Amino acid sequence: MCRCARSPGSWASRRARSRAGCTRRSGPCAPVCTRTRWCDMSAENETYDSDALMAAITGEEPGEQARADGAFMAEYRAAEADLALLRQQLGILGETLTAAPPVPDPVPLRPSRARRRTRALAFGTLAVATVAAVVTGLGWLVGHSGSDRLSSADSGASKADAGVRFGTPVYLACATTVAEGEVTVVKKLPATGELQVTVHVSRYFKQTRDLDHLTYVIGEYDLPAPLAQGTRVLFGVSGGAPNPDHWAVGEKEVARERAWVTAALPESRTLSC
Repeated sequence: MCRCARSPGSWASRRARSRAGCTRRSGPCAPVCTRTRWCDMSAENETYDSDALMAAITGEEPGEQARADGAFMAEYRAAEADLALLRQQLGILGETLTAAPPVPDPVPLRPSRARRRTRALAFGTLAVATVAAVVTGLGWLVGHSGSDRLSSADSGASKADAGVRFGTPVYLACATTVAEGEVTVVKKLPATGELQVTVHVSRYFKQTRDLDHLTYVIGEYDLPAPLAQGTRVLFGVSGGAPNPDHWAVGEKEVARERAWVTAALPESRTLSC
């Protein structure tokens, strides 16, 4: 059976044949084949028709005729050497790309001039604020001590109303009731909007009546914090007023005020209102 081959590539250029050396044939090859040389070609010769570089890339072994061609084999071996070198270089490049970069040693940074200026400005601002706070505090103390002295000179019966601090010996000397306990009832009066507060007294520091429960009507905004059932309170009534003029609300505030009152009670008993 007749086989037809493709037109030869580079090998054909190395071994060109003139058209005169070929004759037309009859049979199945007649419409295609124009040269006697390319008819009846075996499969082994088709490999030789491939390019030397392509054969080296694919790893295909050259056929017998190709191995007999010195020029083809030289080109084939050169291509194999180039491919081996290329594979080596690609391997080195891959190792370089996948290797972890070295971690540089940390270098201490010097603070910039802007940071030093900011820090100096912050310290300066803090110093100015501290001085201003001290001056303001001194002014407050002078003003309040002066008002206390004026109030004492005006009336001895109204010392509590003149700014005498709750828990001091002077306040306790004039107080009618100082007690501690828990809120049991908080009710808002619809007519006035005031609060009716009932306290179950657990301890009296100073008293005029021996009652377990005390009830007062006070303004909602006269309290330092909202009241609820179970809230711990400490309060004082001075100058014969009907309602407390001081409230400590919550466990923390009650504990602090209790310490002041307990410490001032002995001295308050030596004073007259």
